[in-house]
Amino acid sequence: MAEKEELFPTIGQHAETADQLPDEQITTGKDGEGQEDRPLQEIESLCMKCGEQGTTRLLLTSIPFFKEVIVMSFRCEHCNWSNNEIQSAGTIRPEGTIYTTRVLSRADLDRQIVRSPSCEIIIQEYELTLPPTSRGQLTTIEGLIRDVVADLSMDQPLRRIQDSEGYTKIQTLVDKLKEILGDEEDEDEDVDPSLLVGKASHKDRPMPAFTVKLDDPAGNSFIEFVGSMNDPKWNLRTYQRTLKQNIDLGLVEAPEATEEGQSAEETAAQVRTIQVPKDLSKLESDAIGEEEILVFPGTCSSCGHPLDTLMKKVVIPYFKDVLIMSTNCDRCGYRDNEVKSGGAISPQGKRITLKVEDREDLSRDILKSETGGLQIPEIDLVLTHGTLGGRFTTLEGILDQVYEELSDKVFASGDSSNAEDRTSFSTFLKNLKEIKNVERPFTVILEDPLANSYIQNLYAPDPDPNMTIEMFDRTWDQNEELGLNDIKVEGYEEDGEKESTTTSS
Repeated sequence: MAEKEELFPTIGQHAETADQLPDEQITTGKDGEGQEDRPLQEIESLCMKCGEQGTTRLLLTSIPFFKEVIVMSFRCEHCNWSNNEIQSAGTIRPEGTIYTTRVLSRADLDRQIVRSPSCEIIIQEYELTLPPTSRGQLTTIEGLIRDVVADLSMDQPLRRIQDSEGYTKIQTLVDKLKEILGDEEDEDEDVDPSLLVGKASHKDRPMPAFTVKLDDPAGNSFIEFVGSMNDPKWNLRTYQRTLKQNIDLGLVEAPEATEEGQSAEETAAQVRTIQVPKDLSKLESDAIGEEEILVFPGTCSSCGHPLDTLMKKVVIPYFKDVLIMSTNCDRCGYRDNEVKSGGAISPQGKRITLKVEDREDLSRDILKSETGGLQIPEIDLVLTHGTLGGRFTTLEGILDQVYEELSDKVFASGDSSNAEDRTSFSTFLKNLKEIKNVERPFTVILEDPLANSYIQNLYAPDPDPNMTIEMFDRTWDQNEELGLNDIKVEGYEEDGEKESTTTSS
């Protein structure tokens, strides 16, 4: 089977391809034999300066540990106008990213930076903030600082005459940034090199430490780390975008203004204010009818628009009542479902063991609460307590969800260089797929310290020959993790009176 052609090879692969081509195929734009094998794609483009035809060169490449990008370079041979830009070839990430790098030595200045048009760069030590630009950029930390120095120095002679105070502030910042570069008053070409013996090069000169932070709501920016993501000077943090950021990125439409001039977001904020009744028993599950659906106004965690969360009480035969909560945003498509127990805390935990032998068992209803853990010993699959949250689905449905979560997220953005890990993980996914298709028998163990999980008994009310249910006593550590050791349901009124008396005295 032929290998699939890689659309976005790395820079190193591009370099190897270029080394194997004649120089005239790389440096000229003439059509000829082997034109399609050239690493660069060239397109005739209109020059916006002189109106003549220039050339745009496109390089499709991938940055290790980041994503695919398109590097574009335009040059007009008529007026010598040139322009460089970088664009992300991937999708906008579901969350914004903040990359922080501590620059302590001149070697750190060589770290690569990918800056998207929506990225804001902050250097806190110099109170310097670079707002989002109209085009992307592929550079290094040193190249970024050189661009800042060049831009700030451009109008300094004129500013010195028109605004002396502004000139002084900007020049102070420029001088500090030049200390980082360390190449001020570089060696003159006419100076005898023998006279420079013993002088440290600008790479060896001391430099002030500073911090570079990239804040990109689109998540398409990047700072290179050294070695691995455990680099102590490098940090990545993600965050949920605000409604304004989603609007600026074009992901959602702006809220419509109301007749009073308020935005829909402001109006929804007033509607979302819920008065909690003094009688909390009205919120208990017993007060919710089986056919009644409660609606809770809220805010979408993905796009920030107002939405409603629906809650309904469901009675599971031979088990207990549960509350199913569903959230669906009609603007960005975000969906979430969760199940909460509607009963009291069980004095013991529950362990359910099911032997799955045919596809009929996959249709069993399964309730995995947020405190339940799931295991399949045959393939060494272990989902710890709380993984996937609360789910009420079928056994086939929860296996499908586990497969999708692992295959899409765990190694989707990893580096392909770690072939051993990728191979072992592919083997695990293959085994999981065989289990999911019941190509061989397997065992499902569902353990819940609060006994709020459930697997359907197909023979109810008679015992199920393929399923075993065990009740066990929780350990002190399990009670501590669940917060049960500090719960007091009897005599708390007296403790409250004693505490108030002590406080007043």
